Amino acid sequence: MKKTLVLLSLAALLVISACGSSKSAEPNETNKGAQSGGQNSHAGMDHSSSSGAPEGMREASSPTFPVGSKAVIADSHMSGMEDAETTIAGAYDTTVYTVSYTPVTGGERVTDHKWVVHEEIKGAGNEPFKPGDEVVLDADHMPGMEGATAKIDSAKQTTVYMVDFTSTTTGEEVKNHKWVTEEELALP
Repeated sequence: MKKTLVLLSLAALLVISACGSSKSAEPNETNKGAQSGGQNSHAGMDHSSSSGAPEGMREASSPTFPVGSKAVIADSHMSGMEDAETTIAGAYDTTVYTVSYTPVTGGERVTDHKWVVHEEIKGAGNEPFKPGDEVVLDADHMPGMEGATAKIDSAKQTTVYMVDFTSTTTGEEVKNHKWVTEEELALP
């Protein structure tokens, strides 16, 4: 009886330990300056991506922050980004969008999500979308994003950056984070 109780206690501790040590995304800050209504949190955002830029992206010809250079993230769409020193992993000229969508996995509508690039929209073609257009997302930055129908909230032609940084809140190393705009970066 005593052995069974000890084994059950150890099993319970293992289960509890496993839950506590899982590497899930931390809750993130609400998007600063976002439009009102709906959920605009980046909770669950996939900070790192093993993949590079989407197919068809055009490398920036003269980016303000060249690949390999250092910068500081001056704005934050999620916890741990603001004031983090970053290394530029990629720089691309494209149209960048904020979008609102309901995750295909269910849950609250996400509003004013920063950022989705033109090449992450199914059947995008050559012409940029306009605010109010309805599109289908081919991005997977957050659970339930890929395949979701979204409304374009804003659009602008700019240079976007894929960046590597260490989270200022968790110490987690983030690789190939997509996307940061020039306005969200500063010289170190």
